[in-house]
Amino acid sequence: MSRAQRLHEFLEGGSELNIVCHNNPDPDCLASALALGRIAASAGIDERQILYSGDISHQQNRAFVNLLDIDLKPFDPTTLQERAGESFIAFVDHSVPGANNSVPEGTPVDIVIDHHPAENIDATFVDHREAIGAAATILTEYVRTLEIDTDDVLATGLLFAIRRETLNFLRGATREEYDAAGYLHDHADHDMLRQLSAPSITGATLDAISTAINNRTTKAAVLISHVGRTSERDAVPQAADYLATLEGVETVIVFGIVHDAVHLSARSPDPRIHVGNVLRETFEDVGSAGGHHDVAGGEIPLGLFADYTTDDEQLLDIVEQVVTTRLLAALDLADG
Repeated sequence: MSRAQRLHEFLEGGSELNIVCHNNPDPDCLASALALGRIAASAGIDERQILYSGDISHQQNRAFVNLLDIDLKPFDPTTLQERAGESFIAFVDHSVPGANNSVPEGTPVDIVIDHHPAENIDATFVDHREAIGAAATILTEYVRTLEIDTDDVLATGLLFAIRRETLNFLRGATREEYDAAGYLHDHADHDMLRQLSAPSITGATLDAISTAINNRTTKAAVLISHVGRTSERDAVPQAADYLATLEGVETVIVFGIVHDAVHLSARSPDPRIHVGNVLRETFEDVGSAGGHHDVAGGEIPLGLFADYTTDDEQLLDIVEQVVTTRLLAALDLADG
């Protein structure tokens, strides 16, 4: 029996499915949730909801939700506590309660479908494939195997998610991504794909990227910068993507203050550096961080710094000094 068939058989015993996205969900997570909901419907589950925490602030993510008309509900921990009967909890594109999600640690999870590095995954049904480039690729496999109706909305969502997660097949793409894209191509709405690929950006995002350009410091092909304080959480990874195109730079790490936390984003095609491990080992004592060898992110509660000052400019100076010093030491680039 295939993984898809085992999942379908498992879902047939349920009455409700709560699909929990990771914090600030991206297209890979959202499209995977959409596909899992379709599979659950085919298994006879009428009560289905997609839950999320954080913000959907990236312009592409907002366009994705709006154009595909995805019904999202804010995550409330009491929703999971009040479950009755055969009510399932599913994670897509993440895997462990309390890690990049707002689910309390120790909460029993029924279904996990993920491609990110993770340990101690505990669920009744687990499909964890780190070698795969996108969670949407796994869900596309399920949809094909189970012969789920692949309308233009589902196909467009899954195809865009695969393209976005792999940077148009330039990052972490495998044969499975190309095979999934080939299947989805004929079902997708290509006008909608073009709209999703070129959304407008906000002035705040442009300002944040400009700040990162001006604040950059480069040592031995490693660029470290910050966007200052911004209301646009996704401006941090967008700044990292932009600065990664700078000639002579192999590794980029950008951080910034967003609301009550310091957010980090890293990019590195350099095979000698695993940026996921760099961020995790550098900040695991003060926050959460990690990811793949070439793309990673993290979050540090701002309270750790705010205890020292109430002055915003001084706070930014402290954050810049502490974060930069830690990163340079981790990368063996510190003076002396």
